[in-house]
Amino acid sequence: MHTPDQPRVVIVGAGIVGCALSDELTARGWTDVTVLEQGPLFATGGSSSHAPGLVFQTNSSKTMTEFASYTVRKYSSLTLDGQWCFQQLGGLELATTPERLTDLHRKHGLATSWGVEGSILDPAECAALHPLLDQDRILGGLHVPSDGLAKALRAGEAQARQAAARGARFLGHHTVTGFESANGRVTGVVTDQGSFPADIVVSCAGFWGPRIGAMAGVEVPLVPLAHQYARTAPLPELAGRNSEAAEAGKPILRHQDRDLYYREHVDRIGIGSYAHRPMPVDLASVSHPSETTGSGMPSMLPFTEEDFAPSWADAAELLPALGRSKVEEGFNGIFSFTTDGMPLLGEAPELRGFWVAEAVWVTHSAGVAKAMAEWLIEGAPRTDVHECDLARFEDVQLAPSYVMQRSCQNFVEVYDIIHPLQPMEEPRPLRVSPFHQRQQALGAVFLEGGGWERPHWYEANAQLPEVAGVPGRGAWASRYWSPIAGAEALATRERVALFDMTPLKRLEVTGPGSLAFLQYLTTNQLDKPVGAVTYTLLLDETGGVRSDLTVARLGEQRFQVGANGNLDLDWLTRHLPADGSVQVRDITAGTCCLGVWGPLARDLVQPLTDADFSHKGFGYFKAKRAYLGNVPVTAMRLSYVGELGWELYTTADCGPKLWDTLWEAGQRHGVVAAGRSAFNSLRLEKGYRSWGTDMTAEHNPYEAGVGFAVRMDKGDFLGRDALTGLGDATVARRLVPLLLDDPAAVVLGKEPVFFDGAPAGYVTSAAYAYTLGKSIAYAWLPSAATAPGTSVQVEYFGERLSAVVAEEPLFDPKMTRIRR
Repeated sequence: MHTPDQPRVVIVGAGIVGCALSDELTARGWTDVTVLEQGPLFATGGSSSHAPGLVFQTNSSKTMTEFASYTVRKYSSLTLDGQWCFQQLGGLELATTPERLTDLHRKHGLATSWGVEGSILDPAECAALHPLLDQDRILGGLHVPSDGLAKALRAGEAQARQAAARGARFLGHHTVTGFESANGRVTGVVTDQGSFPADIVVSCAGFWGPRIGAMAGVEVPLVPLAHQYARTAPLPELAGRNSEAAEAGKPILRHQDRDLYYREHVDRIGIGSYAHRPMPVDLASVSHPSETTGSGMPSMLPFTEEDFAPSWADAAELLPALGRSKVEEGFNGIFSFTTDGMPLLGEAPELRGFWVAEAVWVTHSAGVAKAMAEWLIEGAPRTDVHECDLARFEDVQLAPSYVMQRSCQNFVEVYDIIHPLQPMEEPRPLRVSPFHQRQQALGAVFLEGGGWERPHWYEANAQLPEVAGVPGRGAWASRYWSPIAGAEALATRERVALFDMTPLKRLEVTGPGSLAFLQYLTTNQLDKPVGAVTYTLLLDETGGVRSDLTVARLGEQRFQVGANGNLDLDWLTRHLPADGSVQVRDITAGTCCLGVWGPLARDLVQPLTDADFSHKGFGYFKAKRAYLGNVPVTAMRLSYVGELGWELYTTADCGPKLWDTLWEAGQRHGVVAAGRSAFNSLRLEKGYRSWGTDMTAEHNPYEAGVGFAVRMDKGDFLGRDALTGLGDATVARRLVPLLLDDPAAVVLGKEPVFFDGAPAGYVTSAAYAYTLGKSIAYAWLPSAATAPGTSVQVEYFGERLSAVVAEEPLFDPKMTRIRR
């Protein structure tokens, strides 16, 4: 029953995600929840209905691992009419190649970083856990005892019953046909059985999500893909081993070198394959649940034996008993893939009150539901979800052809060994800066971020004398790297370099209410004279750092905001006052930026302009308009690399001329073009944070070492109340720099850090510090382990590397190089 103090929540879809969300919401006191399902309850005909249920928790994403771990804990505690919902059989990921075994060591490190216990086993130990394995074909495995099997339909119904007991209602055979809205906000859901008023709608429709979203005018960028699953005939080797009730007793298996996974079905083996061609599914061809007869499900398409044939041969090589059996039944099951392999969560930018929780697998279902419930009720989830936020995509990443191509490629690569820096190759290029042709002429090696082609180093710099002195590094750290990057970093410190900063998001905030608007949304004091630039933070309601910004006051009512991405634009847009006194505009595409940094930066820039670029005439964190040669620029005296210099902004049409002007004038000063690889090393030497990597909404400013950007005395701002009583003295964990004893040991990020012999934290960013001749790793550690001089160990591919906590900044602590 609706009460005035509770919102009316309508969930679309009674699969495992919708059921889990209803449970998490009602457990927190929101009981006016209606779950609408087009099919029967609870075998709805969606992906949950056919899911094999294998839950492997370890993921390169901390967020996804946390979602999976919560799912394991919750479903392990559930039963339905005395039947299990989760069995902790353990998960065993196998290596049949040296490359895979190396990757399993890396993956074991990820598990340790995120708090999941596991171990690397030799072939005999693997075979002891699962006797059907041919141990001569394997080199080892990663065993996680808490992994296992989820019974998706049971877990969904068990949670639905708990929600119903608290007041939620579940209505099967209700097909959503549209949505009602007023003033840009959802107000109701229309079905073939009538309308339902709603203050909040959450689409948990799985692969039907794009269709539901389209009814609301909301983009849901996922692709339904068919994935093969087969069951063997009964195996004599399994006869009498597993009861019908238990179903399985041995660990679930992954044979990722052949894109396969396995589980027991009493006396049969189930085999899932990602080895086949991507098979996108047109939703128009999928039957409505009411049109399905017998035991079939709309999500279960006919099995294509020819696609499975190679996988069957590979499966029998690993489990020889299969060679004496056959595939008795199979199907091509539909489930959801996205362009980056992550779920789609959050409130739609296009329609307030319309939320989505889509592209969520059984593995992460309860964890996602918990985060969504926290988000809805408390204003922010306790787990960082920026990787999953529906608003994360740039416009070019929403093109249907892009969504299709990248989603299909994610299917192909789902079990591949992927390097952290490895970009997809297609479709590219999408976005290029005005300097792109100049960069190509200099042999730029491009990686991709946010659709942008971003130079990581320039082959033209291979002849720099500094290259010879750059030390080598290990095999994994050497990928997507070149010693040329080290030469570019050293040239920046010794002379001057040009860095293309165009891909960084730029927003323009204008209007009579712009100052008050930004003052409320950010932590630092922005009420400064025109020409001031301020480093500040965006916080959520819990005091978590949801972004860091640079805000330049270019006019009484005009500000330029340097942001981290589309999530910042979405956040600012959501908080715009209703009176129209503030406008926010994304100016990134129409502008460009070059960072000119190094001890000779002033010698390069000053002769090109009549404006005063002296230290006295153009102070640090100041901005002014000027002409460099014939190019109008907005110059900001900022440095993310710890050297004298400026960020120079101009319109995109003037970009090539800006480059040419600086490049020509810089020749006498030994100017170089420098890429992102050098940039990352230089910023870590100074201890400058990278939001989304070093800090997220899970961290408050004092923990992250950016408390200096908080002005509690400036008046009210979003998140201020949550910071009351907090400070540097209250933090239980800190982000600190580590210096590895072995300067050649360059790690990648996300490695576990050990203190007193036990896992205590994890690495965020890492690089070789070319200026210092040391390997740096920034890491989150408990405060007790963060005093400078504290000895720790970083586990890298199974090897413990000695390191020591250092005092930051590591380079130029008195800031003399920037402020000259």
